[in-house]
Amino acid sequence: MASEEKKQHSSQLVPFSYYKSLIPDYFANVPLHWHGEFEVNLVIEGCAEFICGDNKFISHEGDIIIIPPNMLHAVYPHQNHRQLYDTIVFSHEMLGTAENNRCAAKCLKPLACGDFELNNLITKEHSRYDEIRTAVETIFSCAKGNTPLLDMLMKSELLRLFWLLETNGDISLTAPNATHRIEVIRPAIAYMNENFFENITIEQLAETVCLSKSYFMRRFREAAGVGAIEYLSQLRIKKACEILSQTDKTAAETAFACGFRNLSNFNRLFRKIAGCTPKEYRRLNKA
Repeated sequence: MASEEKKQHSSQLVPFSYYKSLIPDYFANVPLHWHGEFEVNLVIEGCAEFICGDNKFISHEGDIIIIPPNMLHAVYPHQNHRQLYDTIVFSHEMLGTAENNRCAAKCLKPLACGDFELNNLITKEHSRYDEIRTAVETIFSCAKGNTPLLDMLMKSELLRLFWLLETNGDISLTAPNATHRIEVIRPAIAYMNENFFENITIEQLAETVCLSKSYFMRRFREAAGVGAIEYLSQLRIKKACEILSQTDKTAAETAFACGFRNLSNFNRLFRKIAGCTPKEYRRLNKA
């Protein structure tokens, strides 16, 4: 069942994508999802609530958040605060994981296979923060410059970043514990991503993970930070935002395409989650 994020973050020619993110201004939140690339975030200012697997924390200015491939993660506004942050999403191939030498075999290939544990949050209190911050800033500078020559420098700084993390013990090259609480709900997340336009019940979601309805509801909230129905609403509004910014569909057509059967309910939830009406969102974000 396909369920990872559909967006193409990289290509063989350019194996990375850079984003400047402002939450909740650019988007209300980043619902729980995963993708096959690494992700590095540098918080420029403000704070937000991050979920990275079982790890939940409040980010602050200067924090570096590193997310490995296929890890469930999300970002939500923290109280009334805003957060401005840089994001780069890149293929593990940028690290030379396909090469055939001892460095690749012992240090890099495990990063491609997921055979490692990672400290997601690097703060200013980290013993090697200044070195890691310098490498990350250079990586973002290269991504923004976006030239073949800068790609070469980016690769070297990515290797330096992971060398710093491995030598400091922030990466442990051992098979991760497969019993993470958040992994239990992955099939339910996948089901919602594939069927968000249909009428979905808690009973259906509980069946996808072979749990009772009450136990599923508790496990989902513990892992995702929100209830399953609230997550589904966030997912549907996120899809609606994409439709409004990329097509000429009416609000009613958009609502129906995203699983809403009541236009007034769609408008109410849209304003609550996106902070504006569908019409205002289209005016501000139409491609």
